[in-house]
Amino acid sequence: MDEIEWWEFDTLAELAEQVSGDIGFVIESAVEAHGGARVALPGGRMIEPLAKALLKSKGIVWPKVTILPTDDRLVPASDPLSNFGKLHKLFGSKGAQLHALTDDASLGDYQAAGRAAEARLNELDGPLDLVCLGMGEDGHTASIFPGPDMERALSGPKQRLAVGVRPDPMPADAPVDRVTLTAAALTAARTVMVVISGADKRQVLERAIKDGPLSQLPIGRVIAAIVAPIDIFWSAE
Repeated sequence: MDEIEWWEFDTLAELAEQVSGDIGFVIESAVEAHGGARVALPGGRMIEPLAKALLKSKGIVWPKVTILPTDDRLVPASDPLSNFGKLHKLFGSKGAQLHALTDDASLGDYQAAGRAAEARLNELDGPLDLVCLGMGEDGHTASIFPGPDMERALSGPKQRLAVGVRPDPMPADAPVDRVTLTAAALTAARTVMVVISGADKRQVLERAIKDGPLSQLPIGRVIAAIVAPIDIFWSAE
């Protein structure tokens, strides 16, 4: 971990406006530098306000932008739990290239789903230009959860870009297997930002950052492995 800068906001709307502006700048810079941008966005409640603010940008050439989720649930894209489905609904009409981590053939086998996700990621050329991470109250980020699959997602070979995971215990709001980008894929991104809200999550994140590479929480381990400067966006509500 090199440098962390905190940005604080009173409301989620204010946070979304600032984050979307920063994401837009990264996208435009990447398109100018190498003809396209590759962006990984989080699921959860953050994605909709971020996307709506980002879609107001006038300078983004959407057909040159590839968007993928940082993780996904092993459900069909039409299922409300699908992160890819949400991204497609939000950005598909703009002509952005939507890159799924899952396919219908491996929904019933999370390990096979992880292998399929890695094959899909290998189709992308080079590291991601931007990773935007959320965080759960238990310190998980993407779908790297505390539990039996955590070390496989955090400490696997650098060339392993995605893995299938089975959270234990299963989250009550989405009790399904998942695929996630690994720490190696997340930390290789040219730009990394973390977006959270609420006092409780801030306390969890501050503790995880303080513990660094010895953290018991996935977010702490991921942040400790990032070399590039990190922006953390937090809103009180």
